[in-house]
Amino acid sequence: MNTNAQPDVSTLSFEQAVEELERIVSALERGDVALDKSIEIYERGEALKKHCETLLKAAEDRIEKIRLDRAGRPQGVDPLDAEQ
Repeated sequence: MNTNAQPDVSTLSFEQAVEELERIVSALERGDVALDKSIEIYERGEALKKHCETLLKAAEDRIEKIRLDRAGRPQGVDPLDAEQ
């Protein structure tokens, strides 16, 4: 796995980052990667993991839940984590 030719982690979509992270985990689990290369791809995996967490947090912040009135009709929206 040549991480030198890989795009900057911050430019990847969530799906691209997860796909690359899965390839890294698979390579590390196989154990057929030299130690220095294992360290290199592990570090990229950590960066990918952080990027995915950031993207998930941003998506979570945008999700809203629908507020219903007493009759069960949609009344508006609240942020996902708003207290009632």
